[in-house]
Amino acid sequence: MAGVVKDVVRQEIQGRTERLLELSHRIHAHPEPAFEEVRASGWVADELAAAGFEVRHGCYDLPTAVHATIGSGPVHVGICAEYDALPDLGHACGHNIIAAAAVGAGAGLARVADDLGLTVTVLGTPAEEGGGGKILMLERGAFDGLDAAMMVHPAPVEVAAMPGTAVSQFDIAYRGKPAHAGAYPESGVNAADAAIVAQTAIGLLRQQTRPVERISGVITEAGTAPNVIPDSSRGRWIVRSDTAEALASLKTRVLRCFEAGAVATGCELTTSQPAPDYLDLRSDADLLALYRANAIAAGRVFPEQADFAGAATDMGNVSHHVPTIHPMLGLDCLPAANHQPEFAAAAISEAADRAVVEGAVAMAWTAVDLAVRG
Repeated sequence: MAGVVKDVVRQEIQGRTERLLELSHRIHAHPEPAFEEVRASGWVADELAAAGFEVRHGCYDLPTAVHATIGSGPVHVGICAEYDALPDLGHACGHNIIAAAAVGAGAGLARVADDLGLTVTVLGTPAEEGGGGKILMLERGAFDGLDAAMMVHPAPVEVAAMPGTAVSQFDIAYRGKPAHAGAYPESGVNAADAAIVAQTAIGLLRQQTRPVERISGVITEAGTAPNVIPDSSRGRWIVRSDTAEALASLKTRVLRCFEAGAVATGCELTTSQPAPDYLDLRSDADLLALYRANAIAAGRVFPEQADFAGAATDMGNVSHHVPTIHPMLGLDCLPAANHQPEFAAAAISEAADRAVVEGAVAMAWTAVDLAVRG
């Protein structure tokens, strides 16, 4: 039975190839950053409605979120579509491919969902690049009742289980006191010095961090004139570790480095988080095995050894609540890699177009296997 159904699903997806690739290229040509994906989310919603889905656009208190459902079976599968772009880099992470593949998988399953005992939900999830859209949707019930959640993501090489890290991003600000740097420097409290002390402490801390951990940041403000003691400095920092528990510990140590800058200079320190913490990605082994077999059958090739260190995704938070997979679709574009201009070009290449269709087929076939297994 599964083989016959899978043939039907593949035919449905292949019959929509032109529309799926047009959607991918259109999203790519009109990049929209986090929470501003008005056109992309609308296009995704329209395509799903055309495939017969019951669609809500602008749900979960997020104007660019999409919830589309078809079928009423007991096995409930969620497929995530991302579509936000990177500021100044456009779709250098290839979210146009993710969106089109998710729509393709959903459309492929639409015709067979009821016969299989499937409920299929495609979730348009804004602001993966730093805004944590899936985390907000998770907290507001978007993933409730799912038996499995999945998505595919482009990368230079094919990887079944992405080693997703836990990440915390935070802003720091020091407030000091201005003074004439030549005549009365002793009257000032130097906020730029506070930032330098903190960076020095972080540089020393790196000696005692584990190889999987990363600390990176930028100073965005540290004075405006050399003859004035800077009274303010600001920066944005990212801390990464392999698990949520390890991240919490490392984050505490890093924040103490910023506290050291305040203590050493007499400045006032404030910290804030522009987005919630991203948790580590925990791929479900059974779901991953089904996907890998289906991906190979759909034409994907997994190298014996893939050089992919991993990255952070808000799909990690979903994976702590729902069996989840987040495979990577190789575009065979090395040395170009995610978040580089060259990768944006690769995201509308022939390999990218093939990834849209084959990724959609692999996800849809995995949903078929889940339904048949029950």
